[in-house]
Amino acid sequence: MKTSAKILSIAASALISVSALAQEGKPWIHDPSTIMKCDGKYYTFGTGGGGLISEDGWNWYPGAVRPGGGAAPDALKIGDRYLVAYSSTGGGLGGGHAGRILTMWNRTLDPESPDFAYTEAVEVASSQVDEDCDAIDAGLFMDPVTGRLWCTYGTYFGFIRIVELDPKTGARVEGNEPVNIAIDCEATTIIWRDGWYYLLGTHGTCCDGVNSTYNIVVGRSRSVTGPYLDNVGRDMIAGGGKMVIDADDRQFGAGHFGRYIEDEGVEKMSFHWEADLDRSARSVLAIRPLLWVNDWPVAGSSFKAGVYEISSVRRGYALELAVDFVRQQIPRRGWWEESDEPEVTYPNQTLEDVAGTWPEGEIPARAGDWMNRPHQRWTVTPVPEAGGYLGGQYCKIQIEGTDRVLAATDDAEVVTLPAYTGASEQLWKIEQLADGTWRLSPKSLPDYVLTCIADSTPTLAKYNFESDNCKWNFIKK
Repeated sequence: MKTSAKILSIAASALISVSALAQEGKPWIHDPSTIMKCDGKYYTFGTGGGGLISEDGWNWYPGAVRPGGGAAPDALKIGDRYLVAYSSTGGGLGGGHAGRILTMWNRTLDPESPDFAYTEAVEVASSQVDEDCDAIDAGLFMDPVTGRLWCTYGTYFGFIRIVELDPKTGARVEGNEPVNIAIDCEATTIIWRDGWYYLLGTHGTCCDGVNSTYNIVVGRSRSVTGPYLDNVGRDMIAGGGKMVIDADDRQFGAGHFGRYIEDEGVEKMSFHWEADLDRSARSVLAIRPLLWVNDWPVAGSSFKAGVYEISSVRRGYALELAVDFVRQQIPRRGWWEESDEPEVTYPNQTLEDVAGTWPEGEIPARAGDWMNRPHQRWTVTPVPEAGGYLGGQYCKIQIEGTDRVLAATDDAEVVTLPAYTGASEQLWKIEQLADGTWRLSPKSLPDYVLTCIADSTPTLAKYNFESDNCKWNFIKK
């Protein structure tokens, strides 16, 4: 799907640095694996063994268990089991580049489950001290077209390689020889979308805190074994790669991409910041929306508190209170009139000008022509005590300068209430979609999203990514 420049510019106005909405809890990790969901909880593993667990996708704490130590793991669910890959030594650890990639299985990732037990690790790739590849940084990929399982590995010390694994055993397919597919990157992984295989790798320098230049790049191919070309035709085996994400204002060293598909058109990307200045410059887990722009993956952003016009993609009308339009009493001057009088600057209509005309109780919501009037300006504020979801926090949405809040009703309608109480029907999940637009879902009715069933009629309905009715733009004011 192609995203217009207009939509991207509108979406960009609502995007921010993750620093304002970083993962909460104790999200300390380096080289995180792709996020897995198991029995209602989220898991990611990191270098050195162990990893993080989250019950809501927003608050993360240590507790994930992965034996074997080593570095840069990855995880993949196949059937009812989880395959975990990791590297032993390599990456210059211990003074050399001799490394091994190993895989092991578990039926659950919950260390408290009676079914929790890893199988014995199996070596699937290796490298020698003087070899032109370093067996570290495993990335697992199950081809949705062929059902074949693959593992990429390698660092800046030589080539990135790909080998085929047996999806039943996790072992390397007998007789399969590795294929060189890239260079000048590490922490690679492959994802598939619309007939393309995308190779994502981490470019730049690692493990130097705020001075790390890590950034994530991508190339694509019609074949899983390459060649992987970037947006201007450079082969990744010659150092090509299109930027997906680099440093932010207060976070540096974006590395180790993982993809999580939550719903059609709702994708998230996980990675780590080598250093977050707002978290004692530690290496932390990060989660962003994953956008697709002209068939290329691009990092989106989390949502920032602020005042917004919330406009429907269906028609472009703005979400507003269903109240009478109050005219501004400003004289209209004809453009043809000659006048030597000095120009006058008039103010916008204010809340004090109109609030006395609004009903005091429940007021329905509607959509109408944007006029920058008080009944159309929404203050969006995260509510920390309400918890969160994968990569985000629940927010309250209020008319600017008032306590009046957007809310869901039990019968899946949308209204505004005179005061915020913290009830779940007044809390909203705001997620950026793959095309750069946004969807809004009340915490009380998680299977419904804010939808325009007619140009001026907002309601709550089932989500449908193919319909502009349930997509919105947030325009910062």
